[in-house]
Amino acid sequence: MRNSVYKNRNNTRKNTRQITRQTQRTRPHTALAGVVGGAVAGAAVSAALVTALMGGVTGTTSTQQQTEPKNFNSAALNVTTASENTTISEAVAEKCLPSVVSVNVETPEGAGIGSGVVLDTDGNIITNWHVAGDATSISVVIDGVTYDATLVGGDPSSDIAVIRADLNGALVTPMEIGDSSALVVGDWVMTLGSPLGLDQSVSTGIVSALYRNQLMPSASGNTLYTNLIQVDAAINGGNSGGALVNDQGQLVGINSLLADASGTGSFSGIGFAIPGNYAVEIANKVIAGEPVTHAYIGLSCATVNEQNAQGNNLPTDQGAYVAELADGGPAQAAGIQEGDIITRIGDLEVTSADSLLLGVRSYSVGDTVEVNFLRNGEQHTAEVTLGSDERLQAQQAQVQQEHMQQQELGQQQMEEYQQFLEQFLGR
Repeated sequence: MRNSVYKNRNNTRKNTRQITRQTQRTRPHTALAGVVGGAVAGAAVSAALVTALMGGVTGTTSTQQQTEPKNFNSAALNVTTASENTTISEAVAEKCLPSVVSVNVETPEGAGIGSGVVLDTDGNIITNWHVAGDATSISVVIDGVTYDATLVGGDPSSDIAVIRADLNGALVTPMEIGDSSALVVGDWVMTLGSPLGLDQSVSTGIVSALYRNQLMPSASGNTLYTNLIQVDAAINGGNSGGALVNDQGQLVGINSLLADASGTGSFSGIGFAIPGNYAVEIANKVIAGEPVTHAYIGLSCATVNEQNAQGNNLPTDQGAYVAELADGGPAQAAGIQEGDIITRIGDLEVTSADSLLLGVRSYSVGDTVEVNFLRNGEQHTAEVTLGSDERLQAQQAQVQQEHMQQQELGQQQMEEYQQFLEQFLGR
């Protein structure tokens, strides 16, 4: 049975803030300054700016609260401290900070900094794909020492990546892994990372909500954030890939997004983390060289809105119109047909094609989920057993590879033509 963190919940309330990804890059001739980039407009579920948390260096400090959680068991932390009056924040920070690293990257867009979490003594570190996925060079700072690192792999659509530090025999402290499915609203949590380039920073708060979903277009395709953990602990640019831990100093999330009400890329009291169970599961597959698969329903759809509903005489002005079915796919096997309009999957109301995609990704391969749809204006229900998108990913990878080969060929032809012109004009 899968953990409850993967179970979809009804979260159809519209977010009044923008949810954006913010990438702060340090560019040549820009001393101690962050250049905001990667902001995405037109995100599916909300009208707000979503920010991913890569950062440059500024002079802003991190906030550290001293709120004690109820029923805190200090003995479970297994931390030796100098004072019997050590607070929960001090004890958790002392335990966890050695396992949180700064990730410095060079990309085609410039230099940037994010965060990461040490997974094992081999130097494997989990971070966000948007931190390290397109890096041309990577280094990490662990306990004040800088190590070269390489990208092991990752899952761009889930925004999870694994990098490996070349430790040269040095010893590192892996983060203790907790159970993110055990989180409840109101639980005490701490964020750790390098906000705005200030490494080894911590901030405390509580779990504000669970099961938040967000889709963000990106250069490598859609990034699907499902079942996110919403917290009020401070999260800023540079926290991406850092740790969200519970009151026992155990990893329960990977900090990834912030809500930015002002549009300035600064924290406004709402941040989001990818559930730790899901992130670590992906990371372990990447390290083992196994394919990362996701739930798959086997259809293509379009968003139904008021305008196209009127123009096509549809029975509803919201939902996901089934435009095409994969032959032999889960949806077709369950009896769904082209022209049906999906209005609900599990507990999630489907208002658009994007919300259906997010709803499907909220489940695991092999789960059976109830799907409600309209056919000729009448309500129907189907039980769909979700499949795996491994074959689809292989097809997409092939298309991407062919596209890259065409780009390289075009670039080569352009260079050859340029050389021809230079030789011709030189005569």
